[in-house]
Amino acid sequence: MSSKKRKYWNKLRNRYKLTIFNESTYEEVMHLRLSPLHVLTALSTLAVVLIILTIMLIAFTNLREFIPGYPSQQLRRQITQNALRVDSLLNEVQKKDRFLHSIQTILRDENLDTTSFVSMQQNVKVTYDTSMLGMSEEEAGFREIVEKEEKYNLTLGHVSSSDDDFYHFFSPLDGVVTNHFDETTRHYGVDLVAKQNSNVLSVLDGVVIFTDWTIKTGYVIQVQHNGNLVSVYKHNSVLLKKQGDFVRAGEAIAVVGNTGEETTGPHLHFELWQAGKALNPETFIKFK
Repeated sequence: MSSKKRKYWNKLRNRYKLTIFNESTYEEVMHLRLSPLHVLTALSTLAVVLIILTIMLIAFTNLREFIPGYPSQQLRRQITQNALRVDSLLNEVQKKDRFLHSIQTILRDENLDTTSFVSMQQNVKVTYDTSMLGMSEEEAGFREIVEKEEKYNLTLGHVSSSDDDFYHFFSPLDGVVTNHFDETTRHYGVDLVAKQNSNVLSVLDGVVIFTDWTIKTGYVIQVQHNGNLVSVYKHNSVLLKKQGDFVRAGEAIAVVGNTGEETTGPHLHFELWQAGKALNPETFIKFK
């Protein structure tokens, strides 16, 4: 150790006596024996303690809000709410993008007529003229013959204003009808009960235009068909297709389930719509 360092170290260790006297009597009140090293050690310890206390006060109390630049509790709450709104808006934009992609897919297919695209808001009350569902005696006779020949509940239905347009409908589920179509109670479809994990089938060729989960009806899938027809399948446990997928008649698109609030057991709620009007599925499909 050099002489300068030794000299400096000795100065730090030199002890001094600090005496306090009574000003009137000059009587010694108290005295302290100190060294510069002791003073530096005490001051360093005090500084560390103060820093720790300050950090704890800022971290665990509301004092941190008084620090310049630190966001207040209200501002942080607004930031969180804005982040949630942005996330919700992003999800909605993605849904709209998928929906527009489905429309583009439909428009590119020459066999799909989309002149009056069916609204996806199926909870809107609608009325329709039942005369459009009427069939001539020849059509009724032809339909009866086909029903006898088709083994898998395959039938012919007339859903167009043209007498030449017919469709072969697959039954969406090999099950029993437990609740029928009733427009007066706004039950715009039929409820089918089948074995657990049974496949839900597309009734016609088409493009999937909607797949999502709702609180009331659980997992829902909708398929756009030729002739402005839309088939709706609700309360599924699993969806096997996504928006934009092309499906064939009789192809599995979901698995029957018990999802959503408006259900009392495993079943399929099936709806059939044309140009925004609810159709009675039992008019076109022969169920058990």
